[in-house]
Amino acid sequence: MADKKKVLITGAGGFIGSHLVELCVSRGMKVKAFVRYNSRNHWGWLEQSPCLKDIEVVAGDIRDYDSVFYAMKGCASVFHLAALIGIPYSYVSPQAYIKTNVDGTYNILQAAKELALKNVVVTSTSETYGTAQYVPIDEKHPAVGQSPYSASKIAADQLAISYYRSFGLPVRIVRPFNTYGPRQSARAVIPTIISQVLSGARELKLGNTAPTRDFTFVKDTALGFVEVSLAKSLVGEAVNLGTGTEISVNDLALKIAGLLGKKVKIASEAQRLRGVKTEVERLCSDHTKVTAHTGWVPRYDLDKGLKESILWMQKNLQCYKADLYNV
Repeated sequence: MADKKKVLITGAGGFIGSHLVELCVSRGMKVKAFVRYNSRNHWGWLEQSPCLKDIEVVAGDIRDYDSVFYAMKGCASVFHLAALIGIPYSYVSPQAYIKTNVDGTYNILQAAKELALKNVVVTSTSETYGTAQYVPIDEKHPAVGQSPYSASKIAADQLAISYYRSFGLPVRIVRPFNTYGPRQSARAVIPTIISQVLSGARELKLGNTAPTRDFTFVKDTALGFVEVSLAKSLVGEAVNLGTGTEISVNDLALKIAGLLGKKVKIASEAQRLRGVKTEVERLCSDHTKVTAHTGWVPRYDLDKGLKESILWMQKNLQCYKADLYNV
C-alpha cells in the first residue's frame, strides 16, 4: 500500500533534482531518490547533500521499465526529472534523447498508471516553445522542435497529456525556463561564464551572445515543483516557471564579470554556435498561470541568484574544466 507521504524523485542526483530532494525532505516528505545505476554506487550531487541520511536511494535506469516500476512501488507521488538535457549533444545522438526522454517518460507514466499513483509531475522545458513568437510566452504558445532535445521533450509532454486524457492519470507538467544555481553543469552558460572568469580568463569563449533568456534560480524552480504538485486545479495542465525578465548572453557575461570585479572580452567560438534554424533567439516567460493557481512567485532576482551561484562555484571550482567546451 502506498504511503501518502512517500515521493519518488527521478534524476535525484542531478542539478535541479538534488535541490528538489532537499526541499521535499524539509517539507516532511519521505523521499525515494532514483539515480542512474553505476558500478561505483555514486549518487551524484546527493553525495554532498546534508539530507542524505534522511532519504532512500534507489539506483536504476529510467529507460528500463522494470527498475522504474520497482522504484515507484510504495510511493503516492512522483516527480520525474530524469532526462538528457544538453542541447548540443542532441545533435550528435538524437536517438539517445528519444530513448531517455520519451521512452523514460513512458515508463514513468505507465508504472504510475499500473500502481495508481495520486500525483505525477513531469518536467518539461521552455525549449519546447522554440524562439518566442510573442512575449511574454504563456502556455498557449505553439510548440516548435528546434533541436532533437526540444522535440523529445515536446513528445514527452504530449505523451503525459495523453495519459491524463486517456486514463485519467493525475499528471501535471512543469515547464521551467532557464534554471541556474549551485551544482549546475558546465554545459550551461552561467557556470561556463563563472568558471572561465574564476580561472583567470579575460577573453571568454562563448557561443552566440545575442539570444536572450529568462533565468530562474534553482531554489525558486524547486519550490515551483512542490507548489504545482499541491494544486488540484493544475491536474492535466502545463505551467511555466520563470521570472518574466530576459537578458542577453552578452549582457549576462558582462554582469557576472562585474560582480567578480573583472573586465573581460567576449569571443564567439564556432564549435559553441548552434545552426541558424536551431538557435532559440528569445525566451521570456509569462508565469501568470502558476501564480494564479499556487501563489508561486520568484524570490530571487538575477543579481541575488548570481551572487549565490558565484559563492558556491568559488568553493567548488575543482569540479569544472573551464578550458574545455562541455557538450
